[in-house]
Parts: sequence; structure tokens; C-alpha cells
Amino acid sequence: MEEKRRHKRLPLKLELTISSLFKQDYEMLDNINESIEVKNISKSGIGFTCSQMLPLNYYFDAKIQLTEDKFFYAVLKIVRVQEVDNSYSVGCEFVGLADILSNRVDLYEHDLEGKE
Repeated sequence: MEEKRRHKRLPLKLELTISSLFKQDYEMLDNINESIEVKNISKSGIGFTCSQMLPLNYYFDAKIQLTEDKFFYAVLKIVRVQEVDNSYSVGCEFVGLADILSNRVDLYEHDLEGKE
């Protein structure tokens, strides 16, 4: 099978809560209050699992905590949702992530490789 990912996925254990979703046309979905468990990260986005179906092409704000002292804020767009057992696997891509912030993912990868 041909690899279609643009960037290498790195393991990441992180729990976030999505409180609201929005679209570019100012459409809002409030009171989502969905806890998610981030499974991996790449320079282009994150993958996570959650308990409810989330709509495609909606956005949310997140604080991405790579290590205890390394984090950044980002906007993520939901681009893939797949039901797996009794939960959902969700893929999101970073929107407008500055190069300096995406470099933090590179540094995180370097730190992981140093621990192996």
C-alpha cells in the first residue's frame, strides 16, 4: 500500500476538551464538551479518538502540549471521521500553522529519537 501521508506521525499522549466547533461562515456549534484522546501528531495535524461523531470541515482551537514545557496553540480542521468499535477515530489538520510552530513538532521528533 502506498503511503499518502505528507509527514511522519509521532506518538503523543494528550487529553483535550473540545468546547465548541466553528466554520468559516461563522456557523458555531456550542456546548460540545467532548473529551478527546490524542494518539499522534505530525507537522500537518493530529489524530485522536472520541466518543461522539464530529462533523467534517469544522474547526476548533487547541493547546498542543508536546512536553511539560513545550506547547503551542493551533486551529485544527476536522478532515476525517471513522467509526471504530464504540468510538470514533478523527483526523485533523493544522490551519495556518506558522513555520516556527511546526518546527516544534520537528524538535519533538528529535527528542523522541534521542530517547530510543
